[in-house]
Amino acid sequence: RLLPGALTRNKNLNFICESTELIINSTKADWFGNLQHDNVISLPIAHGEGRYQCSENTLKQLQDDDLIALKYVNNPNGSIDNVAGITNLKGNILGMMPHPERACDNLLGSDIGLEILKTLIS
Repeated sequence: RLLPGALTRNKNLNFICESTELIINSTKADWFGNLQHDNVISLPIAHGEGRYQCSENTLKQLQDDDLIALKYVNNPNGSIDNVAGITNLKGNILGMMPHPERACDNLLGSDIGLEILKTLIS
């Protein structure tokens, strides 16, 4: 109960493992380092239960409070409103389906995840 909503089975009921494009939707909380609002990044996803769902009232509250941190460009799993990550009101909790830890070295295809993970220690 740290964050509202629930993760459910992907819309196609299959496990998805691929890189996907994401939009930085909110920089209210400083989770994305030097990345700015509306920047598009690519991160790996790997999940069978990654479809974010919540009530319309909860979605409206998330939107009104600018708590939707990341959105999918091309929603791979059927998440409501393309949500890929949300924060709590204080901004000290981030829940996201993409895996920044899988994008920490250019040998893996990208090091953009390292930028995100560095915010945890700064």
